[in-house]
Amino acid sequence: MSGISRRSWLKKASLGSGLAALGTTGIINSLSAEEVRKFNPRLIDGPIRLGSNENPYGPSESMRNAMIKGFDNGCRYPWGYNKDLVKMIAEKEGVPEDHIVLVGGSTEGLKIAGITFGGGGEIISCSPTFLSMMTYAELWGTEINWVPLNKDLDFDLQEIEKRVSYKTNMVFLCNPNNPTGKLLPANQVVDFCKTVSKHAVVFSDEAYYDYITEPNYPSMVELVKDGYDIVVSRTFSKVYGLAGIRMGYLIAKPELAKMLSDRVVANTNIMAIEASKAALLDTDFYQFSIQKTKEAKAMLTKTLDDLKLPYLDSHANFIFFQSGRDIKELNKTMLDKGFIVGRPFEPLNDWCRVSTGTIEEVALYNQAIQEVLG
Repeated sequence: MSGISRRSWLKKASLGSGLAALGTTGIINSLSAEEVRKFNPRLIDGPIRLGSNENPYGPSESMRNAMIKGFDNGCRYPWGYNKDLVKMIAEKEGVPEDHIVLVGGSTEGLKIAGITFGGGGEIISCSPTFLSMMTYAELWGTEINWVPLNKDLDFDLQEIEKRVSYKTNMVFLCNPNNPTGKLLPANQVVDFCKTVSKHAVVFSDEAYYDYITEPNYPSMVELVKDGYDIVVSRTFSKVYGLAGIRMGYLIAKPELAKMLSDRVVANTNIMAIEASKAALLDTDFYQFSIQKTKEAKAMLTKTLDDLKLPYLDSHANFIFFQSGRDIKELNKTMLDKGFIVGRPFEPLNDWCRVSTGTIEEVALYNQAIQEVLG
């Protein structure tokens, strides 16, 4: 096996499966947060982080080794080392290499797209969603046309389409959406992107695409292949566990990719390139991360069921639930108990987004949230 060793993987998998079956009962609940950190020394000091949708199991052993080997080239500028990674990504996505733009985490990709296509006009998106593109584009004079999520807390595609006008330069979709974790109906989103991209660039943020459980759900990369004015973003920060290393990429037809590439600000770095190449080869760690997320979400939703609190079906590595408390108050209470959970997502001020940590972290969190909301 590549990545983590077979023995380590089996140990973690059997422990996690057992804890998931136990829910919030079992020996793990007798451990304090400090004891959990001793049990899992890779955890940072301070509060347990369940507020940023990180994958706490990364980087894998193979990614770490790749970064160590890359130290010898740390004195070199990175653009001479991008080619192999671009080739690997292009093969993975089924597009030519001139469709790929490497960025310092998908957030950089969102920001440069916002200033590339948004300037002098407007971007239409729904709220709440991931804000990096829109807040950055506003600094450069772009107008943001906000559409509320519909009654089911989905992107209101019909209302967005109604608002597209001569001023509209871009439409932003986050699918699955952050913070809801919800997935748009496949046929509906494909038809929407085909239609709207004839009038404005459509940006499809697919940071959480790897966690989608609906079989054969289409990526908008398929429409990029057909020549539509669509940009898709992906990241190594989530399932690959490289949030702190900063690597993402954009997929677009060559004319759009060139415009985006010319506006890349941070570029990337040697360690990120080497870690990302290893990540694409480490299928064991990829599957391990998917499985651990699935187990952690099952633990979270079981506790919410016990508490009789509503939550949304999530196709991401977090759960969005209605706590019945103002999120600022809940954040402070949970921080006092040693946990960081999701920030406010107006106007859903009594909803909370909690990320999937390790199985041990989620067990401790479940204890705390029962004490607070039980």
